[in-house]
Amino acid sequence: MPIYNKLVRDRIPEIIEKSGSTYSSRVLDETEYKEELRKKLSEEVEEYLNAMSNDEAIEELADVMELIHALAVTHGSTIEEVEKVRVEKAQKRGGFEEKIYLVEVHDES
Repeated sequence: MPIYNKLVRDRIPEIIEKSGSTYSSRVLDETEYKEELRKKLSEEVEEYLNAMSNDEAIEELADVMELIHALAVTHGSTIEEVEKVRVEKAQKRGGFEEKIYLVEVHDES
């Protein structure tokens, strides 16, 4: 019997039941939830970094996005607000489209 002790997507218990298995779970409090979302984000980013194909990378990025949506809510915001902040930062500081790799800065003073 595998022991997971991790946050899972909302429909996983239903999927487990449909497969004929049983499970035990509990609902996290807000502090635990935020902590587990952060752990899950780290896990999904690691899976993205280890992706071996574009399709696999897209799957993992979708998981990362789902977690960003949930984390925005835990911080009293929405994904729309996160996107607004992203756009504002891109307007002020740019994005990453130009592939600039900064090597060093020489202080002229």
